[in-house]
Amino acid sequence: MADDGWTNTPLGELVDVLRDVVDPRRYPQERFLHFSIPAFDEGRRPYVQLGAEIGSQKLLVVDDCLLLSRLNPRISRVWHVAALNGLRGVASTEFLVCRARRQSADNQFLRYVFQTPAFVEALKGQASGTSGSHQRVRREDVLSVLVSTPSLLEQRAIGAVLSAIDDKIELNRRMAQTLEEMARALFKSWFIDFDPVRAKAEGRDPGLPKHLADLFPDRLVDSELGEIPEGWSCQSLDDVARFLNGLAMQKFPPEVGVPTLPVIKIAQLRSGSTLGADLASSALKPDYIVKDGDILFSWSGTLECVYWSGGPGALNQHLFKVIPNGTPHSICYLAVHEYLEYFRGIAAGKATTMGHIQRRDLNAAKLAIPPSDLLLAIGDVLDAILERSCSCQVEARSLARLRDSLLPQLVSGEVRLPDPEGLLARLEAAA
Repeated sequence: MADDGWTNTPLGELVDVLRDVVDPRRYPQERFLHFSIPAFDEGRRPYVQLGAEIGSQKLLVVDDCLLLSRLNPRISRVWHVAALNGLRGVASTEFLVCRARRQSADNQFLRYVFQTPAFVEALKGQASGTSGSHQRVRREDVLSVLVSTPSLLEQRAIGAVLSAIDDKIELNRRMAQTLEEMARALFKSWFIDFDPVRAKAEGRDPGLPKHLADLFPDRLVDSELGEIPEGWSCQSLDDVARFLNGLAMQKFPPEVGVPTLPVIKIAQLRSGSTLGADLASSALKPDYIVKDGDILFSWSGTLECVYWSGGPGALNQHLFKVIPNGTPHSICYLAVHEYLEYFRGIAAGKATTMGHIQRRDLNAAKLAIPPSDLLLAIGDVLDAILERSCSCQVEARSLARLRDSLLPQLVSGEVRLPDPEGLLARLEAAA
């Protein structure tokens, strides 16, 4: 417990609880921001849905409020709703919707308090229900939890420091997404639509640096794929890369005296993180050890392909590591993405509980590939973009570790901020 002016106060004395409700079905054509449990779990982005698509009465959400899940409290789900951008916001009734009383608490500070292990443990102690996935905490029990708070000035400084880290994480995430979208757009233009070739054929400037433009031909010819650039060849995905299937990692349990690795399964692939993953022995052949920048492709269940940035791990079964056969890394990755929807269609048509693709589907997926000089030149461009995207994600992961380390220490008073007023001024000036 902190001292030096910190006080323990029931949460209910620090926040106003917002209880207004709306039934979106009464406004079937209105677009709502829907803050639901699934939306949080899928990436902390509210769904944009028509009222007709939202099946029950919801709590109204306002700008600058906090959403705290009462469902299954062992999983921390905390949302800070900064702005609704002109749409009405609604939240699942599984959330507590609240806002700090400005004379005694800071919204951002409370947002981080809600994420601490101590607060999560307090909620778990109040939960009731028949199983872990169906436990919930009553609203009045949430509000009875004691929160240790410093002065309002120090609360604001703590919230500002942690928010600055989160803002940088979000900036990196958006930059990574933008760079990947740019790489996909260039790949489609050059490998699918053949825009530079068509431009040269029509006597137009292809809009590329001369050394790159000169490598593109100025003519399309017939092939098994239809028209492709002259001099290019048709190759299967399994020609341009080796698709290495992962191992059943339960056969490689942790061993005494041997370092461990988190097991990368489909869930880790989707979240981009190994937090909470099973562990396996690191005594594996090198090909089965995943590192940042590897291409991972889940071929059953949920078909996804990612340029991995979640740190070292062990490659589990049902995942391919896509290892280039002399083809630039980026082109292998983007080629798989080009066929991803097609593969998902194949998997969806399987009469099984877990749809999948087979190696013959990789062989049937063909792509026009240029001669080596142009292939390598394009690879230099696309590799640089995707490597920068991956670096943004890796940096975001490092920042998240820093935030997670600082958070409980700052909001408990174990670590104190020197000169909170000056720190706030500097952060506000930098914003």
